[in-house]
Amino acid sequence: MSCVLFNEFATQDGKKIVEIRLNSERTLNSLTLEMIDLIQPKLDAWKSDDSVVCVLFNSAGEKAFCAGGDVVDLYKSMVGEGDPNFATDFFAREYILDYTIHTYPKPIICWGHGIVMGGGMGLMNGCSHRVVTEKTRMAMPEVTIGLYPDVGGSWFLNHMPGRTGLFLGLTGNPMNAADALFLGLADRFIASECRGLLVERLQAESWDGDATASTNRVLRELEEESQSAFDTDSPVQSHFDFIQKVTDQDSVSEVVEALLAEESDDKWITRAQKAISHGSPLAVHLIKKQMDVTKHMSLKQIFESELILSVQCSKHREFPEGVRALLVDKDGAPQWTYKTVGEVDQAVVDEFFVSPWEVNPLADM
Repeated sequence: MSCVLFNEFATQDGKKIVEIRLNSERTLNSLTLEMIDLIQPKLDAWKSDDSVVCVLFNSAGEKAFCAGGDVVDLYKSMVGEGDPNFATDFFAREYILDYTIHTYPKPIICWGHGIVMGGGMGLMNGCSHRVVTEKTRMAMPEVTIGLYPDVGGSWFLNHMPGRTGLFLGLTGNPMNAADALFLGLADRFIASECRGLLVERLQAESWDGDATASTNRVLRELEEESQSAFDTDSPVQSHFDFIQKVTDQDSVSEVVEALLAEESDDKWITRAQKAISHGSPLAVHLIKKQMDVTKHMSLKQIFESELILSVQCSKHREFPEGVRALLVDKDGAPQWTYKTVGEVDQAVVDEFFVSPWEVNPLADM
């Protein structure tokens, strides 16, 4: 069976709702290059198809919308067992897809149920209508594998309130539905039991006028009907002042020191401390610099910048070592290039931001 399923639902007034369903439940719908190459031409074709009024991004199973990018082929290419150009191909096509979603002329609803991490966050955050449920669990945990929050993370982390984006990028701390709404990562909360009802309501809606307004009407009604299932507790919001305090430093090393110096039995804080202690010290520096250099970039410039950094990461030992320790050998003992954040050579960090091409592969995006 295909790793992506495409379905059409007829509306009462002769239009079509089209569904993209990620269909790899066993891998928590992790995004592969095959998936990307199936989705892109469909989105391109639907742009000019007047019968298509709305796109629904969905997934198989109850555990995850998309738990990230499938790094198996990526790892093989990085350690010399696969196509040496795979990293450039994978990241370039993934970012083109993400950019297509961000700039799409028709409403795209993302049903962000269950785990949404890494590549899944890239898909979801470009959508015009992002739905979270009581089971949504988001994160950008790339620091644990020697990478940084890509797939447009430089855009949506920098647009979060205060310095919450920097903190979440450095620690990979998880986010629930209330967090997602507070941070601007989601637009609506709808109870997971309403998934089938969503399609029925979209089919029954009138699509003769503004498609965005029609989409809003359906989602607004379902959100109102779902309020009893909504847990308003947002750990990120309740820790906002703490996040501002520890990130108000003059260097990324001081941010890490301030976080680790906090004596607390608060599980949310201790989780962040553990993550940044075990994550890659080099990645911590890459994350901070990427957040800084992209702060005032356009969306297109951000994806071009991320492609440079991602391809450079794939050429360095840190990223494949992180993947090996966490996902391949699963020994949980990565041998990072530097032992501490303070030891990281800034000149090495700067090298990651030098383009390996005269013309960026995304220049014509």
